[in-house]
Amino acid sequence: MTQPITEEARSSRKTEIGVVTSDKMTKTRRVEVERLFPHPKYGKFMRRRTVCHAHDEANTTHVGDLVEIMETRPMSKLKRWRIVRVVRTGAQAALAGEGETAKTVQA
Repeated sequence: MTQPITEEARSSRKTEIGVVTSDKMTKTRRVEVERLFPHPKYGKFMRRRTVCHAHDEANTTHVGDLVEIMETRPMSKLKRWRIVRVVRTGAQAALAGEGETAKTVQA
């Protein structure tokens, strides 16, 4: 019999933390992972970003959220990652609340 897969067995998968930049697709989020590295010749730290398409089954994340993504099997042409958890919610939730209070004050 085969053993059930536990979280310890999956710990070898690569994880990254990035910001959701697009939530226009159903069950898919565009996540930008930023990294810093020194320039090979001058030593100045440079910023580079990698764009990953991640699977979000419940459509819970939105633009601006800081999320942790994990490598997974290929789910489509571009999707090779899945969202594990939301580290911090973005500014979109705060702005949605502001708009509602502004409407009630004007009325």
